[in-house]
Amino acid sequence: MEFQITQKAKRNIYLLLGIGLVLTLIGVVTGMDSHHFATRLLTNGLIDTFFFFAMGLGALFFLALAYATETGWYASVKRIIEAVAGYLPYGMGLMGLVLLIITLMDGAHVYQWMDPEVVAHDDIIQGKTAYLNPVFFWIRTLIYFAVYFIFLRGFKKRSLEEDKIGGTELHFMNYKKGALFLVFFAVFSSTSSWDWLMSIDVHWFSTLFGWYTFAGMWCTTMVVLIMVTLYLKKLGYLEKVNDSHIHDLGKWAFATSFLWSYLWFSQFMLIWYANIGEEVSYFQMRIDNYKLLYFGMFIINFAFPMLILMSRDAKRHAGILTFIGLIILGGHWLDVYIMVTAGSLGPAAHIGLLEIGMALTALGIFILVILRNLTKAPLTPVNHPFLDESIHHEI
Repeated sequence: MEFQITQKAKRNIYLLLGIGLVLTLIGVVTGMDSHHFATRLLTNGLIDTFFFFAMGLGALFFLALAYATETGWYASVKRIIEAVAGYLPYGMGLMGLVLLIITLMDGAHVYQWMDPEVVAHDDIIQGKTAYLNPVFFWIRTLIYFAVYFIFLRGFKKRSLEEDKIGGTELHFMNYKKGALFLVFFAVFSSTSSWDWLMSIDVHWFSTLFGWYTFAGMWCTTMVVLIMVTLYLKKLGYLEKVNDSHIHDLGKWAFATSFLWSYLWFSQFMLIWYANIGEEVSYFQMRIDNYKLLYFGMFIINFAFPMLILMSRDAKRHAGILTFIGLIILGGHWLDVYIMVTAGSLGPAAHIGLLEIGMALTALGIFILVILRNLTKAPLTPVNHPFLDESIHHEI
C-alpha cells in the first residue's frame, strides 16, 4: 500500500516549523547583543543537526545489521528503517553547513583547537595538532559522509530493484554490503564522535566516548522507528505488522537504554574513582554547572525505560510506547546538549527560546523528510525473501 501524507499531518508539521522559526527569531533578537551569542547559535546548530543526523545514521546501521545477520522479522518494517535512514543526506548537509561556518570562524569558541591564537599558547593542543587540525578534520568528515551516502544509496537502490525482480541475488548482495558497512561503522562511529563532540573538550578524552555516543544514537533511533510504525498503524497502514513486531522494536529500545546507561555509568565511575585531574575536569564542569540537568538526564534515560518498559504488555501498548518514547527523545537531546554546551559555553549556557526554537525547527524538518521518504516506495517490500517469515512472526 502506498503511503500519502495527510493534510492534517502537513498542517501539523508546518505549524511545528512555524512555531520553531518564530521562537528562534525571538531568541536571536533578544540574545544577539550578548557576548557569547555567535557561539551559542552555532552550538545549538551543532546540537540539533548532530542529534537528528545521528538517528538517520542509526537507522542505516540497524538496516545493515539486519542484512548482515539475515534477520527475518524486520522485513515488514524495513521501509520504515529505510525512510529514517533516508534523512542522512539532509542531516549531512545541515551538519556540514554548521561545521563549515564554525571552521571559517576559527572554531567560534566551539572547537578551541581551530583557533590559532589558542593553539599558540596551549602545549596540550599543540601535542594533538597532527590529528586535530582543520584540514585533516574535513578530510575525515568528508570520508564519513561519502561512505555513509554510498552505502545508503546502494541499499535503497537494491531494495527497490528487489521489489521488481525478486530472487535472492540482491538479498545476498545486501548481506555482503551490510557486513562491509559494519566494518566501516565500527571505526567511524567512534572516530567521528571524537571529531565532532569529544574534541570540543580538547584537553579531555575517554576511551568509552565513542561507544557511549553510539549507544545514545542507537536508542533514539529505535524510539523513532517505534513511533513511525505506530503512527502508520494508526492510519490503517502496515496491516502485516503485528504486536510481535512492535514488541521486538520495544525490546530494542529497552535494551539500548540499558546499554547507554551502562556506558554512562562505566565512563563516569572509572574516571571519577581514579580522580585524575585532567580526566575529572570533564565531569566537574558538568556537575558544577549542570547538576540538575546532568543527573536528571541520566535518571530519565535509565529509570523510565527500566520501570515502564520492563513488562511484555508495555512493549506492545501504543500509548505507553509513545509516552516513554517522547521522554527518551527529550532525555537524549539533553545528553547531546550537555556534551556540547558544557565544552563550548561552560557556565554561560542556558536553555531559552533560541534552544527550544531551533530544536523544534530541526524536529519539523526531520519529520517532514521521513514522511516524504515513506511516499517513495510501497510500505511493505514485495519480494523480500524473509517477508513470509516476517508476516507470520509471533513471539
